[in-house]
Amino acid sequence: MDANVLGNDVHSVNVLTVVASESYDSFAKGLQTELAEAVADRPVAVTAELFKGKVISDIHGNEQVVDGETAQAIYFDMVVNGYVDKKGALTDKYYADKANNAVKVAEEVADCADAILSIVDSIYDSRAMQPENARDKNVELHLDPEKLAMPEFKALWQRISPKSAYVVDFDTEELVEKSISSLDRNLRVSKIFFKVETGTMQEIKSRDMLLEGSAFSRSQSSTYDSSKRIRTNSSVKYDLIGKLVNETGLTRKAVVEILSGIEKAVFDQFKDNPEEFIIKAAGLINDEKATAIIQHITYNILDEHYDTDIFTEPTIKGKLGANTMKAQRHLYDHIVYDSTNERDFASELDTNIDVAVYVKLPDSFYISTPVGHYNPDWAIAFYEGTVKHIYFIAETKGSMSSMQLRQIEESKIHCAREHFKAISNGNVVYDVVDSYATLLNKVMK
Repeated sequence: MDANVLGNDVHSVNVLTVVASESYDSFAKGLQTELAEAVADRPVAVTAELFKGKVISDIHGNEQVVDGETAQAIYFDMVVNGYVDKKGALTDKYYADKANNAVKVAEEVADCADAILSIVDSIYDSRAMQPENARDKNVELHLDPEKLAMPEFKALWQRISPKSAYVVDFDTEELVEKSISSLDRNLRVSKIFFKVETGTMQEIKSRDMLLEGSAFSRSQSSTYDSSKRIRTNSSVKYDLIGKLVNETGLTRKAVVEILSGIEKAVFDQFKDNPEEFIIKAAGLINDEKATAIIQHITYNILDEHYDTDIFTEPTIKGKLGANTMKAQRHLYDHIVYDSTNERDFASELDTNIDVAVYVKLPDSFYISTPVGHYNPDWAIAFYEGTVKHIYFIAETKGSMSSMQLRQIEESKIHCAREHFKAISNGNVVYDVVDSYATLLNKVMK
């Protein structure tokens, strides 16, 4: 089951448990050796050549090819930021910043950060292949019944536990117009070419020649534009309208209006590469559809509530010093954090005398949105009289730059704002923060 069904629970449900007949160290080493052999063709070091010639795209889908100068700038910036060591290996700082969503990329490709990180993640790193040792989880979190019974937590829970349902009402004509504009501006389809290479086999003098591939030599290569041949000879028929209806969920009438409204030169690209045209057009239309849905979403409070069982039923474990620390004001006696940013944030919450009680919300506490389940990070109750906003729901991000927040993530955050407005009548503040200082700035206003 994938994230579309499970949301944040996807990693806790899809867990493969292996009980090895050997020691953990032997098993882990053997498994990594096998993985290394399986991914032997993957690069093992970060260099300028890793980026050169790669096609990257920004958040709007605009593509560009990384030239030599840009590739050098990307690599140099990673070295300066301490992400790459002298041997080209990724450093702990890179993985820490990545966990905190705070990786910096060169200014030349700042709007293509996700694409750059995808290239970097193609590097083979044995640390990423290390299987988890369940025995190392030496701490089991225990719920503190006194904190659960605190009037501050009861008041917080009463305000945030109601469930909600969303309703979407948007203008189809507006969606059609925006889809036409987006396709005209962003739809670029590559032509199909055939590359023909001719080679000859030399006299085979050894087995190594075959293993190395040196027994064959290429004599010539040529490239043919196949677009005319496809138009006249192909027997494949494409139901363009039907395919876009299936991919977007729009009516045939709406799809016809969109295709009729785009520029002729844009529509003519369909002849050059039908498959790519359908995929990219559907993606652009769905982006506009998602934006329209989010902008016109309304949440209505339901009679249903989350029960405090979500805190007592799951067994939460962690490794002390690695991803777990002791806590004083947390609902549990310890807290499991996902990143150094979360750890620092929790440390500040735990030592501030204005905080009555806080909890890192379990994955089973979520808000339904048109783009999947959304699980906020923190629920915080302050002592009355010390701050303006007593009850706060926080989402912690390493960077709050809108360029670095994915479109779906931004949509979920927008939905969360609407949800908490609906269920709390303004008594609960929801916001995105990157540090405790930012949180204080918001609650003190």
